Amino acid sequence: MRKAYFEHPDYLPLLHRTYQMWSELEASSGRTLFRRVGLLLVGRPDGEIISNVKRAATKHRLSIEPLTHTEMHRRFLGFQGDAEMEALFEPDAGYLEPENCVRTHVEQAIAHGATVLTGKSMESWSTRDGRIEVKTRDSRIACEKLVICGGAWSSRLLGDFPISLQVRRKAVFWYSVPEGCFRADHGCPIFGFDTDEGFFYGFPVIDEQGMKVANHSGGDIVADPDLIDRDFRPDEELTVRRFLARHLPGATPNLRGHAVCMYTMSPDEHFIVDHLRENADVVYATGFSGHGFKFAPVIGAALADLAMHGTTQEPVQFLSAARFAPRRG
Repeated sequence: MRKAYFEHPDYLPLLHRTYQMWSELEASSGRTLFRRVGLLLVGRPDGEIISNVKRAATKHRLSIEPLTHTEMHRRFLGFQGDAEMEALFEPDAGYLEPENCVRTHVEQAIAHGATVLTGKSMESWSTRDGRIEVKTRDSRIACEKLVICGGAWSSRLLGDFPISLQVRRKAVFWYSVPEGCFRADHGCPIFGFDTDEGFFYGFPVIDEQGMKVANHSGGDIVADPDLIDRDFRPDEELTVRRFLARHLPGATPNLRGHAVCMYTMSPDEHFIVDHLRENADVVYATGFSGHGFKFAPVIGAALADLAMHGTTQEPVQFLSAARFAPRRG
């Protein structure tokens, strides 16, 4: 969770709204879902990430603190930037507890009258007599409105979808680290480094799993998400280990575990939230490109509005599929 948004300044109104909605969910559930430990961003001053965050901070008056190389090293003992790098610190950033967030959303939905079906795989949907029918492996469900959030399976579920979505395989790693300076309860923030080998991000030690680190850049293309390779690949881990050796030299990491996830990339790496062109009763959200989870409450609210009322006051207009329509000469 961060407002230091290098992806595009148009996300800032959405971020203000989603911060508010996470707080409301915490209040209504009595649970802490968002841990504010701060964010340390490091990169070259003229690089895309640092320069874009500075522009967003200026435009939206964000609380972002610039740090010199020396100041960063003094304040965050475990981190080391190259001499030409600059650091930015956002104190109001942090991390969400994803499993807890999903569980809380589901429980709140049930409390408000929703029926939640688990263990069901949606295979297809169709229209019949003005109604929509959803087919699962063992049942058919009739409805008037349909919201599709298909993740890596979006292209399959959206039918003749005109926008090309690319699914990428992403590996993440957990390490045990010896020094207390990498613990969240010792002041370690979440972090992101823009380097020549890619953009690396990580989380402080928050539990027995250790420190989570991954390369946000690149990733192999996945032809079929049902058949993704989830095996450990030494070359992927070596890239992360080189990053740690250079920029977190005190970590001396020992690999504790790994996992594989998928990014569903839109052509411009921004979300797509809209009605389906050929059926206004079907709305969808896809193409989150590896940075969507933090927006779950506000995207959910926008999708509900679009399904029920055909429009929304949530600031998602810049995410419409219309931006991909061919321009007329």
